[in-house]
Amino acid sequence: MTTHDTPPPQRQGPEHWSELLHVRLERIEGLLAPAEQVSESERPAWQRRTRGEQRWAVMAALLVAVWVQWALPERFSIHPHWLLPVLELAMMAALWVAHPHRRIEYRSRPLRALGLLLAGAVSLANGWSAVVLVRDLLHGTEGSNAAALLTTGGGIWLTNVIAFSLWYWEWDRGGPVTRALGTRQHPDFLFPQMQQEGIAPDDWEPQYMDYLYVALTNATAFSPTDTMPLSRWAKLLMSTQSTISLLTLALIISRAVGVLQ
Repeated sequence: MTTHDTPPPQRQGPEHWSELLHVRLERIEGLLAPAEQVSESERPAWQRRTRGEQRWAVMAALLVAVWVQWALPERFSIHPHWLLPVLELAMMAALWVAHPHRRIEYRSRPLRALGLLLAGAVSLANGWSAVVLVRDLLHGTEGSNAAALLTTGGGIWLTNVIAFSLWYWEWDRGGPVTRALGTRQHPDFLFPQMQQEGIAPDDWEPQYMDYLYVALTNATAFSPTDTMPLSRWAKLLMSTQSTISLLTLALIISRAVGVLQ
């Protein structure tokens, strides 16, 4: 039998270890920055530049809010009764005249400021009505008629939902125009369609109706449901809305039940 000596293992030199280290570093960089390897067309719609959303939904919601404010009894309004509803209609008309298109695509600081003022006016009018209603309920001077109480309280609650939906819509990733331009990649609200592929069309991105749904579910469940707030301001805003909605509904329902009994 012939025996063969096994050659001793070769020692790895510094060049081998240096090359191996570079390969592993490149793999780590690829894992940490995968977005750089994805082309613009492969990104989801909410992360790239797209067409602006149509304005009909937000305009319809604003008209509902103005109508509710106008229909409320005068004691629940800032005097004169017509002031804020007329001011809100004037701002809506100014936004339409400055950008008379179906889609919200024109980037302008004055228009952005006017849109925020409009949301502020709706919130101010409804906040005043809610404060007056809660004060009268606590003092026992409101709520002798259960039907009238539920109608007034329901209108204030509905306008509160619309007001907060406007703030969510105006502030998430800088507002509708900035979202269409795709300049901010980190969302303030995480919708289910952003988390999983295949559950929505490739061109899906949040629009006003999505934010209205967030405001509605937050006002009824008193907490986030399927859409999660990510930024601190979004969490603070949703917490504020939940608190206002809970307080308003609790007082209205308890008073209405007491009157019916």
